[in-house]
Amino acid sequence: MELLILIHVLSAIIGVGPTFFGHVLTRPSQTVEELRASYRFFKYLELFPKIGGTIAVLSGLVLYLIGNYGSFTQLWLIGSLVLYILIQIIVIGFITPKQKIIANWLNDEKNNEEVMLDLEILVAQKQVNTRFYFASVLGVTLFIFMIIKPIIFA
Repeated sequence: MELLILIHVLSAIIGVGPTFFGHVLTRPSQTVEELRASYRFFKYLELFPKIGGTIAVLSGLVLYLIGNYGSFTQLWLIGSLVLYILIQIIVIGFITPKQKIIANWLNDEKNNEEVMLDLEILVAQKQVNTRFYFASVLGVTLFIFMIIKPIIFA
């Protein structure tokens, strides 16, 4: 059981962790070259939520099934799942499409010599940054739900 808890906690941190770096990598005050470097990092970071997040959900369900955590309808349990799903919706549904627009602009050869972002790209960048902050707040709340409730009522 302890090993499964360790796997669950580590995979949750690894799965949600890159969300906390998103707003750092997407800060609006970057130069075009800094932003290009940031987007190169995203290629590596996006693997962690896919793998870690999947393991976290699966290990969490196994922990619930074999553990003594009470009813599935408890606020902390349902809340944790809802928060995780909301983070995924924000990242996949609202951040990723805007990032693709920005990445396409950054990778377009006609913009190789640009030193300033187009207004449309700057607005998209600010939206991505704001959404990463929102996802980070949800991530902190998720960790609070997962840590406090099982400790108090274990």
